[in-house]
Amino acid sequence: MPLFICATCGTQYPESEQPPAACPICVDDRQYIHPDGQRWTTLDDLRPNFKNVIESPEPSLHRIKTEPKLGIGQQAFLIQTPHGNVLWDCITLIDEATVAAINELGGVQAIAVSHPHYHSTTVEWSHAFDHAPIYFHADHRDWVLRPDPAVVLWEGEQLPLWDGVTVIRCGGHFPGATVLHWRDGADGRGVLFTADTIDIVADSRYMSFMYSYPNMIPLSASKVRQIVRAVEPFAFDRMYEAFGQITRHDAKAGLLFSAERYIRAITD
Repeated sequence: MPLFICATCGTQYPESEQPPAACPICVDDRQYIHPDGQRWTTLDDLRPNFKNVIESPEPSLHRIKTEPKLGIGQQAFLIQTPHGNVLWDCITLIDEATVAAINELGGVQAIAVSHPHYHSTTVEWSHAFDHAPIYFHADHRDWVLRPDPAVVLWEGEQLPLWDGVTVIRCGGHFPGATVLHWRDGADGRGVLFTADTIDIVADSRYMSFMYSYPNMIPLSASKVRQIVRAVEPFAFDRMYEAFGQITRHDAKAGLLFSAERYIRAITD
């Protein structure tokens, strides 16, 4: 039986003869239903028309993106460390060429996903790489729409995957939204991968925050402060978000400035 994929957000569902009645992720007010209504596809339908491109923005880091844009359009990151490779966030398309290219880079030993919008075909990725564990925060338990033994629901505020790589729960537009800190990135100055929990804006020195990006619903001041508190103990000079923007220097100072600027703007 097919595993249907929501064509709008790229989330894959368990095997079924007929597609689900609706995609809970897109029905939620942080996402949206396509103007043409709920649409479904499968990996077999997608593979002839899309391809993945792998780029290396800095040593030991590879960015994976699909061309042309598929679903939400987020990118995934493969972080190479002496203890194993981490796939941060996930994209919908996975094919033989992608698996072969990543295996040449050492494969995937762990997958960590920031929030439900990027669950995509995470289980397919896990199975392609020896059933690598998939780390979702336990606050996202109800959003695991394709259950699998590889899924690990972790609790608390920080999850050290291994030395120098830590998943941090900071909340935001989902209560369990996480970011990932890579201590040795940026030549040892530290890197923070933020998905769109912290989103880098057009002036890439700075960031912003939203409860819903497509519906332009802002995040509350208390949640912005929570995000800043969560990452404050970590050193990072560079920041990568999910759609290609990079803050190359002084990212932590830029975050502190951006949070205060944002809070001033939404406070009456």
